[in-house]
Amino acid sequence: MSEPIRLQKALAQAGLGSRRACEALMASGRVEVNGEVLDRMGVRVDPAVDVIRVDGKRIPPPSDHAYVLLNKPRGIVTTMADEQGRPDLSELLAGRDDRLFHVGRLDTDTSGLLILTNDGDLAHRLAHPSFEVSKTYVALVSGEVPDGLGVKLKAGIELEDGPVAVDRFHIRDRNNGRSLVELDIHVGRNRIVRRMLAEVGHPVIELTRTAFGPLKLGDLRNGAMRNLTRDELGALFDSVAS
Repeated sequence: MSEPIRLQKALAQAGLGSRRACEALMASGRVEVNGEVLDRMGVRVDPAVDVIRVDGKRIPPPSDHAYVLLNKPRGIVTTMADEQGRPDLSELLAGRDDRLFHVGRLDTDTSGLLILTNDGDLAHRLAHPSFEVSKTYVALVSGEVPDGLGVKLKAGIELEDGPVAVDRFHIRDRNNGRSLVELDIHVGRNRIVRRMLAEVGHPVIELTRTAFGPLKLGDLRNGAMRNLTRDELGALFDSVAS
């Protein structure tokens, strides 16, 4: 446990403004610590342990860890060193001094949002099925998907390694024997989206992950990466709060 510090100092260190500005935030009742609004000065907190929020948004604990969002291109293997010599994540991370690892995987033919970090505890929680962190995928599939498929997938289907269901299913477009669909799923089994859509007769042509929990891919270009913002990191910690 770190040494407790004054709340306004913790807010200032998190980039919320000067100490005077942070005192104004407190005085206006916009700051919570462990669910309690604190508007009096002099309160001490441990930013590494206490859950601090401003306007309902969590302030992530101070950390020397790196938290990076990558738009993984197709054709890149989700590993730092591929034994078969295929293009891997190390090529995208060349030049960085810190050693990062990926949270979960995207198969080689799938593009999109991949979290990279050196925070082992957060990575473990994000990948653990008990926290049921939802992911969003956009898939171009063969065949024109019928209107009732979403109901079927939300009810669940049986695969060889057990049942699976989506949390949300939306048909974005149908044209020329193909469909563009978007779905949310919190199951993290190997190639689960591809296997599920193939099972219902609509094999995937292209697949992209566009969201991981509260994180959105947005307009980040293919192969690019960026650090998470303070609000994104706070929301990510919230998504796996025990």
